Amino acid sequence: MMADEAERQPEVVEAAVGLGGELLACGWMVATAESCTGGGIARALTEVGGSSAWFERGFVTYSDQAKIDLLDVSADTLAAAGAVSEAVAAQMAEGALAHSRAQLALAVTGIAGPGGATPDKPVGTVCFGWAAIDAAPVTETRSFAGDRAAVRRAAALHALRRARELLPRLSAGSTAGPTTNS
Repeated sequence: MMADEAERQPEVVEAAVGLGGELLACGWMVATAESCTGGGIARALTEVGGSSAWFERGFVTYSDQAKIDLLDVSADTLAAAGAVSEAVAAQMAEGALAHSRAQLALAVTGIAGPGGATPDKPVGTVCFGWAAIDAAPVTETRSFAGDRAAVRRAAALHALRRARELLPRLSAGSTAGPTTNS
């Protein structure tokens, strides 16, 4: 997201600011695993000054092979459920945790369009995963309207806002400090 893009997407940057404040308060860091958003979430996080205190790293895993190589997503899961599935989103988030020093990870995989849709997964279908150390991943699927840019923007916004909502619950059961990871 360039400066002019940030001006067009203030709500996404605002959501990144909110998540960053919560992460800073609990001494945690976040990692991202993105497919359809293509790094847009990581870009929004780094628009925030001081984000190096709570943003650990981002993975852009657009292809199935990248998901396997970088995040340890199971080829069997990809074959059975498809890349746009909650099962893959969960594995992406868990893989981002395993390959980082973050305590929270969020993952996004979806169909931003204009192509790639199937009857059961139309354009706008996006699957999300949020994982934290010592906690089971949380997943959900949402459907967003609009063109490619609108779907990607809505997905980034939802991923960040939901991460902020889930953070108290996910961090409550953790016994890990700010720089440990299981």
